[in-house]
Amino acid sequence: MTYFSRTPVRGALLSVVLLVSTTVASFAQLGIGRPVGRKMVDAIIVKLDNQIVLQSDLDAAYAQETARAEGKPLPPNLRCQLLQSIVMSKLMLAKAETDSVTVTDEKVNGELSRRMAYFVQQIGSEKKLEEFYNKPLKQLKEDLRSQVKDQLVQQEMQEKIAGKVTVTPREVRQYFNRIPKDSLPYFSTEVEVGQIVKLAQVNPVAKQATVAKLNDLRARIQAGESFETLAKQFSQDPGSAAEGGYIGFFTRKDLAPEYSAAALRLEPGQMSPIVESQFGFHLIQLIERKGESFSTRHILIKPETGGNDVNEAASQLTKLRTRILADSISFAKAAKDISDDKVSGASGGLLSNRQDGGTYLPLDKLDPAIFFTIDTMKVGHITPPLPYRTDDGKDAMRIIWLKSNTPPHQANLKDDYQKISQAALNEKKNKALDEWFKQNRGSVFIEVDPQYTDCKVLAPTTL
Repeated sequence: MTYFSRTPVRGALLSVVLLVSTTVASFAQLGIGRPVGRKMVDAIIVKLDNQIVLQSDLDAAYAQETARAEGKPLPPNLRCQLLQSIVMSKLMLAKAETDSVTVTDEKVNGELSRRMAYFVQQIGSEKKLEEFYNKPLKQLKEDLRSQVKDQLVQQEMQEKIAGKVTVTPREVRQYFNRIPKDSLPYFSTEVEVGQIVKLAQVNPVAKQATVAKLNDLRARIQAGESFETLAKQFSQDPGSAAEGGYIGFFTRKDLAPEYSAAALRLEPGQMSPIVESQFGFHLIQLIERKGESFSTRHILIKPETGGNDVNEAASQLTKLRTRILADSISFAKAAKDISDDKVSGASGGLLSNRQDGGTYLPLDKLDPAIFFTIDTMKVGHITPPLPYRTDDGKDAMRIIWLKSNTPPHQANLKDDYQKISQAALNEKKNKALDEWFKQNRGSVFIEVDPQYTDCKVLAPTTL
């Protein structure tokens, strides 16, 4: 039994599958494979009501687990474990259909746009992404649509089944005490790192230049040029530019308030004046209203920042650092109140571990920029302002705080309570999912390919 696996096998298919990987290779895990010439014939290995499991589904899951293991031995029955997890996900989809558990088109579109923007950013540009897969961005997005929708439905079902499960401190201790002493993991060096980020505020001259550029585009559209064509040429929104600026249907609360307010003042086909939001400046065209939602296309242009803008951000952080060092404000409060990175700011500036959501980061998994920054730092020290570029490409400065540095050690409740608590919670949630699985497996028709009957998936009838 694995007590501290980063991702329980069931979780790998039911929840972690919703996380976006840090490489474009993740498209393969989501069903978008890079063209490699002759296609291999796929095979159905499980039928479950109107759901199917393909051999390629199992192979992709196995490849993902192999990569995650990083050369460590894999369980001999891993394929069966993975197949059982995939079958559970299919059972959830089947039950979601009968229980009328759905997700809105707006939510699917939003998640698709987020993922596409992330992948474009990772590979460098829309053109590079399209060249890599030999497909237009719009087609890549459509290839993902059904899978993203299924994943979101599975997430809703999993939340319905196990979302309210919690663990008490007593349960955490009991969980830890059940682990054989010779099975306790040995953790490598881990650190807790905090940051406070200040974006370089765009100066008025840069804003005026951006507004002038958009007004010129607006005039060209009013003179008869195509909004979509100009969006493809000039928009700096990687998630929609290739589609002529089209972002799909959203409700008012789903978009920046300035964007929604401007769009809802328009009639279908009308174009807005220039609108400023946290993302830059927009030119918006309303396409259609449907109940509480509406669809638009836009052209986004982001003003460029200069050296003086970055220097001003650095000056603000220098003053803030002086206050923190003088104990007139804590790093955590400063991060919550002042940092422009709202994700880390909400946790007092501490960066989170993407694997388990905790604040302890393995030293060998750190971003190189942070690793080389803290390499010679003492615990408690705060750096002077350092240049930083946000995930969405904005210029900024940040100060970095080394909160803790835990040397290699064997797992114990004092140093590793957070990890142990998460492992105990995962176990309890998996038990809730197992119980649901047992109660509902008889409600569906299932057939399994003979080569997998030894896996005992839902006590199947062979194909």
